[in-house]
Amino acid sequence: MHLGMKWALPAMAWVMASGAMAQDGAPTTPPATPVAPAAPAAPAAPQYRLQYVTLTTALGNIVLALEVERAPISAANFLRYVDARRFDGLTFYRALDMGRGYGLIQGGPSGNPRLSYPPIAHEPTSRTGLSHTDGAISFARAAPGSAQGDFFIILGGLPSLDAQPAGSGGDSDGFAVFGHVAGGMDVVRAILSQPTDPNAGPGVMRGQMIAAPVRILTARRSAAPPPADPPAAAPPVATPAPATTGG
Repeated sequence: MHLGMKWALPAMAWVMASGAMAQDGAPTTPPATPVAPAAPAAPAAPQYRLQYVTLTTALGNIVLALEVERAPISAANFLRYVDARRFDGLTFYRALDMGRGYGLIQGGPSGNPRLSYPPIAHEPTSRTGLSHTDGAISFARAAPGSAQGDFFIILGGLPSLDAQPAGSGGDSDGFAVFGHVAGGMDVVRAILSQPTDPNAGPGVMRGQMIAAPVRILTARRSAAPPPADPPAAAPPVATPAPATTGG
């Protein structure tokens, strides 16, 4: 007998028997609820090309992943300083500690015209799709289009520095994110914790200047950092030994 018929005959018999039971007034088994087809898998997030840079500082290494596709103007500008070794010997000179893990650190030529290249065009977050999340690196500026070589790294996430919607009352230009920290956030936090001079700093930055700026020894293109190790499994809870009594 054909294999398909072998399985079809019992099924046909079940249907016929069910119909006969219905005619006789006997209860019938309701058909099974059809199972909804599985939802299609979500498309994979697009992968954008990154260029890594390692900042070797006096407190340790910070590895940056630069968004050379999504923020090409800003990333190329940062790499121009790296390749010319203009960051070597400069410092992280500003630490804005807002408490509870939020703030930023700032470094670069501090506006020194001898070390700075001409300003670049502004790349707002509304165009790049990036944001001032924890570990984001962004360019300092005065007016839009005035950024040169000074940059800052975010701690905790400060989306208020993104380009804000028109009519919201916020800055519609925002600051230009062009990458994120891929390794070394412990070093970023260590820089944030450095003592500041309460009397140093212009305008709103008064009191945010690091008393002993943290030196950037070198800034070099580098390979991607190895993936982080998964967190170690918690050790099993020890069973307490039964109490004993002295005899």
